[in-house]
Amino acid sequence: MLYQSSDDWHNAPHKRVLFFGMSGLGKTYLSNMLRDQGDWFHYSIDYRIGTRYMGEHIADNFKAEAMKVPFLRDLLLSDSIRITSKISFDNLSPVATYLGKPGSPAKDGVPIAEYRRRQDQFKQAEISALMDTAAFIERAEKIYGYPHFICDTGGSICEWIDPALGENDPLLEELGRHCLLIWLRGDDAHSQELVRRFDRAPKPMAYQPAFLERAWADYLNEMKLEACDVDPDAFIRWTYAKALEHRQPLYQHMARYGITLCAHEVAAIKSPEDFDRMIAAAIDAA
Repeated sequence: MLYQSSDDWHNAPHKRVLFFGMSGLGKTYLSNMLRDQGDWFHYSIDYRIGTRYMGEHIADNFKAEAMKVPFLRDLLLSDSIRITSKISFDNLSPVATYLGKPGSPAKDGVPIAEYRRRQDQFKQAEISALMDTAAFIERAEKIYGYPHFICDTGGSICEWIDPALGENDPLLEELGRHCLLIWLRGDDAHSQELVRRFDRAPKPMAYQPAFLERAWADYLNEMKLEACDVDPDAFIRWTYAKALEHRQPLYQHMARYGITLCAHEVAAIKSPEDFDRMIAAAIDAA
């Protein structure tokens, strides 16, 4: 672990942390608070994915849709217009829209073969963005003068780590060398609220390939459907609770190499000073 004691943490001239856990438990809240109130550089993995690693895929998808409209097609072919995405920390919709949801195209779904292809693109993009962490730590200090650093990860980070490799997993080893890994963990009540929230507004997700294949096959079998008849929102609603359960032991494995904060503790953090005290206590407890 990067900091072995609370004294190590308090005395560190450069504090470097990485938040992981399911979306909705406080990763971005903490990142924004520390960035706005303290000397912390906020490195958003999702933003890096959208701007560096998925930007061309996203733009090409926009162009493919525009080519279906004769008016826009003529403008594109004559190089009269430019189509690109406008991604910000607060608006990552272009990434989610591109990733899509598997199911019937008639219901705005993505055919499963194309969905698998986009999932693989996202996997490679997320791994690449995570492996860029060390470079951004250096940039944050040398270019911008930030002493402290936050890596704000997506909920799918755990999907690309192999627990069988232990601390020798290349991604886990690289991230743990440069950052204190912090799991923001929810309890059963948080999980139920996440499921309710997702049911109201289902959104695209990234899945471990083996998990996706099992979930897709089980859904078709249970609902007695052909792939072309699947309602995309119904599938990802059905899958979400299973994804929460699937990810829990993966997050627990990652937390062995860092510390854990409960979501209700995160909600009580209102300042960088609160954050420092809570992290110090969690390090000593670990």
